[in-house]
Amino acid sequence: MRMKQVLGVGAAAIALGLGAAPALAQDAPGAGLVMYMQMGGNAGDGATLARQTGAAQAAKALGVDLREQFSAWAPETMINQFKEAVAAKPACIEIMGHPGSAAFHDLVKGAVDQGIVVTVGNSPMTDLQQEFGAHGLGYAGVDLYAGGTLTAEAMIAKGLKAGDEAMVYGVFSQAERGQSEKGLADTLEKAGLKVDRLEITQEVNSDTTLGVPVLAAYVQSHPNLKAIGTQHGGITGIMGEVLKKAGKQPGDIIVGGIDLGPATIDGLKSGYVSATLDQLLYLQGFMPVVQCVMTAKYKMPGLSLNTGAGVVTPETIDGLVDLIDAGIR
Repeated sequence: MRMKQVLGVGAAAIALGLGAAPALAQDAPGAGLVMYMQMGGNAGDGATLARQTGAAQAAKALGVDLREQFSAWAPETMINQFKEAVAAKPACIEIMGHPGSAAFHDLVKGAVDQGIVVTVGNSPMTDLQQEFGAHGLGYAGVDLYAGGTLTAEAMIAKGLKAGDEAMVYGVFSQAERGQSEKGLADTLEKAGLKVDRLEITQEVNSDTTLGVPVLAAYVQSHPNLKAIGTQHGGITGIMGEVLKKAGKQPGDIIVGGIDLGPATIDGLKSGYVSATLDQLLYLQGFMPVVQCVMTAKYKMPGLSLNTGAGVVTPETIDGLVDLIDAGIR
């Protein structure tokens, strides 16, 4: 159990001011700017905390008054949060692309027309970036298809071969967000694996504990299954529990996932998780705040940063654990 370490994450979050507005330097570059920012999941969870940390530290350094929004990864909630943020008339708003460009376009245009800087993190909306990039709409996050490809390549390197059965569990239907799982599934198929693509429901997307019986039943009903891939941080974190419930030992099924939450660390250390994509969530929090200041104060256009750094495996996790517990990696 990593109870002390999990409690340490919470303490780190409080120390960094994630639960209260930090004192802002009056002479900082972003002094006077209010920014609303969509963080994604739930406050402090393994797929969200490092993003909170990066955003909070950037806001403190630059003097920005940061207002966090959490959606449990529900696209409809993200849309409603954006409307609420626009109504408050801040200097800047960061959104996530899970609802898709069509759902966001008119709302973003309306905000930009009012002089609000809008930028995007975690999941891109490429056409909006092209249209509103001159007004500061940038992107901080993974090249999604490439990230999925990288995860699949790491799984294949663990010993998968042509003819093996695999399942990819993801949000294939979510606009550009689904490109991550598509990259993973496509790459496994190109290597000759037989891939089943299974959609994550919104209920499981928001509360991944609901996915444990779903996945355990799937594993038990597919005795020849050799691999499970996902690009959902919360699902990656439950994979050890899933495989134990299904009666599997570490290494029986190759698991490729994403992010570095405490439960995923346990999965890596135990061998239930074979590889996980490191998308540098800290930068996905830090850089949108920088984008806000650069555009609102210095009229700079949207910047694009691919935060897909590589994969972490059981052999490489130990050197990152302290930083993960501090809410940074």
